[in-house]
Amino acid sequence: MTEPTTDPDYAADTQSGDIASRLNWLRAGVMGANDGIVSTAGIVVGVAGAAVSNGSLTIAGIAAVVAGALSMAVGEYVSVSSQRDSERAELNNEQSQLNAHPEYEFRQLTKLIQAQGIDGELARKVALQLSAKDPLAAHARLELGIDPDELSNPWQAGLASMLAFTIGGLIPLAAILLTPRGIAVPVTAIAVIVALAITGSVSAHLGRAPKLRAIARTVGGGILAMAVTYGVGILVGK
Repeated sequence: MTEPTTDPDYAADTQSGDIASRLNWLRAGVMGANDGIVSTAGIVVGVAGAAVSNGSLTIAGIAAVVAGALSMAVGEYVSVSSQRDSERAELNNEQSQLNAHPEYEFRQLTKLIQAQGIDGELARKVALQLSAKDPLAAHARLELGIDPDELSNPWQAGLASMLAFTIGGLIPLAAILLTPRGIAVPVTAIAVIVALAITGSVSAHLGRAPKLRAIARTVGGGILAMAVTYGVGILVGK
């Protein structure tokens, strides 16, 4: 009998799952950077439109990046923590059912395997092998869609979101602070458009979606946000 760890199909499926997980993290990082670009650009351009001093603009820009990054980190931590708690509760409930009704749970696992198009007798043999190794993991993956060995990490998610937002936010902040005040807004707008075009392209590539449409959405949204906040800044600064 071939061990699962040496089965080439099993290895391919495992590798595909790892790649998909990494792509999801990368996509989330790109979107976090996109949020940092747009929100920080909107704030610094709006403040610049109010014709405040360079010191005030610097403080506003730094505060926007720090506050936004912390907000992203806390929000992601809370969201993923709730997801992890829910997954753990599902696993605990499944373990209780396995302890109380092992025969019923085995039949249920067999039916789940058979539903994949596998012959009934073969499905029973597969269920026996999976149950002998780790019945909870088998039920969790097939019945709940949860991998007990890969539960979401809220700390990792929070830190990743904070880092991605910070990297994105530093682009418009650096552009507006390192450019002469007379051309700071248009230079910042150009930097933001280029950055958003990159994030839109990368996001579309990861999701195998049309790149031009994704770029148009991200760039259009960024331009709209800067236009609105700049207009508000001019009105408030009068």
